[in-house]
Amino acid sequence: MLTTLLLVGLGAFTWTFLEYVIHRFRGHKKNGNGPVRKEHLQHHAKANYFVQLYKKIPIAIAVLVMSAIMVGALAGLINGLAFAFGLAGMYFIYELTHRAFHVREPFIRYGLKMRKHHFYHHFGNPKNNHGVTTALWDRIFKTYQTVEQVAVPPKMVMQWLLNEEHSVKSKYNQHFRLR
Repeated sequence: MLTTLLLVGLGAFTWTFLEYVIHRFRGHKKNGNGPVRKEHLQHHAKANYFVQLYKKIPIAIAVLVMSAIMVGALAGLINGLAFAFGLAGMYFIYELTHRAFHVREPFIRYGLKMRKHHFYHHFGNPKNNHGVTTALWDRIFKTYQTVEQVAVPPKMVMQWLLNEEHSVKSKYNQHFRLR
């Protein structure tokens, strides 16, 4: 039972690494033109564009099946499924978190910190801050940039950031500003 729980955790942790690698090396691949890069560039160009689920689900299922088979071959079927469950669970958390960054106000300090991390990547320097759920891999691979304040282009501004006068809400002034 402990091994199974550890493999669920390892699956979740593995997703954070895959999130970083896919984002950095597929989404921002220099001179790349594959579907991941194409969709990711759309996400950077349009304020609230996200890849449609019908494009993501088949890939996610294939990765989960392959990971369950590979880990299952090494550690048994139940443990392979546990690893895949952790991977899928963290991927689901990533999807919810990423969308929330763009469309909802943060309600915990970590959410605000990671929004600054993520939006610096969008609006400051796309070569830095690739992580969405964690900055761990950015720190390890030296792509982490400390962010005091993010300059947001008005045409890309997140609606949750603005007050009725279409300026940055006072509680976010030290973290975000309009360019």
